[in-house]
Amino acid sequence: MGVYRFETRVAASPERTFDLWTNLDRMAEWVGGVTKVTNVSGPVDRAGTTYTVHFGAMKSPTTVLEAERPRLFRTRFGNIILKGTNLATFHPDGSGTILRQELRTEGLVAAIFARIFAGGSYAGSFQGELNHFAKLAAERDEETRG
Repeated sequence: MGVYRFETRVAASPERTFDLWTNLDRMAEWVGGVTKVTNVSGPVDRAGTTYTVHFGAMKSPTTVLEAERPRLFRTRFGNIILKGTNLATFHPDGSGTILRQELRTEGLVAAIFARIFAGGSYAGSFQGELNHFAKLAAERDEETRG
């Protein structure tokens, strides 16, 4: 099992940050390779909800394990390449949010792929995606206030 932790500051409230994080229609904007999300079984901010994330022809069934608006969101995901759990926490920080993400992988193949994506902050890396998310959340917050 590999454990990877990432952090970024978002120039938006925890509520707005959580809302964007759980907006499955916009996931493809910051998660590299996502083409769509289907089969949503219920409200995404509720434990037990399931959905399928598509990476082209590859699918990743996902289950919401915990959701406490606007503080925490934890899922179990998995396919042959990458499987495990993802925990996102949202901490107030002045007028913004500290977003922390913890990715725990399961299995050898997942550990190898996660290690590749965990290094650096390039666009397709986990940190790069988190940084891009922060930018989108700040823009969205600005749009709703402006």
